[in-house]
Amino acid sequence: MKNNPIACLALLTVAMAACAPAADEADDMTSTIVGLLAAGLPVFGIFSGEHTAEQGAVMAQNRETDFVFYSLESGPFDIPTLTTYKESMTEASGEEGARPMALRIPPIGEGEEAARDHVRQGLAAGVEAIVVPHLESAAQAAVAVSAMGPDAWPGNPGGHLVSMLIVEDKVGVANVREIVSTPGVGVVFAGPGDLRRAYERDMEAVENATQTVLAACMEFGVPCGITAGVDDIAERLEQGFRVIIVTQSEALAVGKEAAGRTGE
Repeated sequence: MKNNPIACLALLTVAMAACAPAADEADDMTSTIVGLLAAGLPVFGIFSGEHTAEQGAVMAQNRETDFVFYSLESGPFDIPTLTTYKESMTEASGEEGARPMALRIPPIGEGEEAARDHVRQGLAAGVEAIVVPHLESAAQAAVAVSAMGPDAWPGNPGGHLVSMLIVEDKVGVANVREIVSTPGVGVVFAGPGDLRRAYERDMEAVENATQTVLAACMEFGVPCGITAGVDDIAERLEQGFRVIIVTQSEALAVGKEAAGRTGE
């Protein structure tokens, strides 16, 4: 029988509520991406904008987001500029502290050793999540997980780092169950933008691929991610997506209200 994503999400929510931490423990847990995921809460991120110190200071004022999504997938792999952005965000954040950062690196398909070095550099710069695009196989997923080291959740339940893998090509969709079930995988995203390219803008096929990724995640109990906006963020949460990345700040408030995470 085919899984019902909404029913599965409801059962997961009930189970999480039954073992929810005390309020003071929850406050500590939800200060990080891993903490939110471990608590069974939806997680919201926003694209970084320009890679400048000025933009880092601007992003520090956004208290709605749970993390900042910073991409170095293409172009120079410029960690010094990331560090400047991060330091500026930290300085401007004051007592509340800077939001965690998720770094998107180039695809593993461009070279395993290069990918491991990119992960190493990103973690050394203090990012909490590594985002690996264009994941195509369980073998690549295993590389992504192992590159994170011993502090990666959920392989280490007490870990503070997380891998985020993006399935956004036909071959990745075909292999998604093997990718998602790889031990230690943290989050798996469906990438609608590149799926549109892969399926030549056949939007029905794109949505079917997106739902295939979601179904695999729910089957294996792995948080599933997607990009969304004001118009569809509530629907994506209802479908079962647990990690949402937005471009516009307005979508964060809509998403948090739909997820019951208001008044934080």
